[in-house]
Amino acid sequence: MLRNLLFLLSAGMIMTAAPSRGDDFYKGKTIRVIVGGSAGGGFDIYTRAMARHMGKHIPGNPALIVENMTGAGTLIAAKFLHSSAKPDGLAFGIFNGALILSGALGNKKIDFDMRELEYLGVPVQDSTVCALRKESGVTNMDQWFAVKTPLKLGGLSPGNSTSDVARIIAAALNLPIQVVEGYKGTNEIRLAADAGEINGACWAWETLKVAWSQAIPAHDVNVVLQVTAKKIPDLPNVSMALDLAKSEEARQLLKAGAIDPAAIVRVYVTTPRTPKDRLQILRDAFAKTLADADFVAEAKKANLDINPLTGNEVKKIVDGLFKLTPAMRSKLATILAAK
Repeated sequence: MLRNLLFLLSAGMIMTAAPSRGDDFYKGKTIRVIVGGSAGGGFDIYTRAMARHMGKHIPGNPALIVENMTGAGTLIAAKFLHSSAKPDGLAFGIFNGALILSGALGNKKIDFDMRELEYLGVPVQDSTVCALRKESGVTNMDQWFAVKTPLKLGGLSPGNSTSDVARIIAAALNLPIQVVEGYKGTNEIRLAADAGEINGACWAWETLKVAWSQAIPAHDVNVVLQVTAKKIPDLPNVSMALDLAKSEEARQLLKAGAIDPAAIVRVYVTTPRTPKDRLQILRDAFAKTLADADFVAEAKKANLDINPLTGNEVKKIVDGLFKLTPAMRSKLATILAAK
């Protein structure tokens, strides 16, 4: 009887110490991390920094390999993660979350349901700004409203925040803007502006200040507009779009079409139907990475901000975008359609 009791106790100890199926799964594996943007762009910078630390927070310590999958304003990456990657927890990635709004508005190019993706979280909620090269001759909003020729702002494609924000502020504020699209990422937009092909662009202050880290202090690039709910502490004297809006409809357009989606621009997802235990492992690792002392130190050195949302918080925002009133959806869809 004592022998049987010892056996049961021993077996119980073994069972308690044994890893779960999800914990055991990642040992010796490689995770593909898909970046829906070009090398050197904002999405790429954040992802590679995170990938250097995230593996140690996943049981089994798998390797993480970053792959850039450019095209169609990050839609190619989004569709790959939704429809092509195996639902096994061995692939996750980032695409531009503005595509979620585009999908909610019925963009026919988005032929899959964004709500089916499994959301891991957001490392930083974007604070969108518009910046212009000094050659544009515009250093403030009064000058922008007065230009006789529309300023050329770079974008990736309709459904991407670089394009959508430019169209939203043009409509809501009656700003003279020509959107020039087809760039693969924000790094290419920056290079085009520096080369004089375009006048500037609108994208996240969190990465724009890194991309133009020397040009902004030298006043070769000037931030002239904040498309945000609150003023950015770094930019106390820069005009806010909401303050310039002349009607309630204009303010609603700015909020629904630019400000709210900005919170989830840097969205990380994995495939639909990923096993729940592996999904939770990835979500936990994502959150732990953003609090990891080594990652935080690297982010600070690289001037990368951290202002995260959890996967569940992202899902609530996504659901809200799909519940916009028909009138607002119609108005936004008209504004954001490709010209």
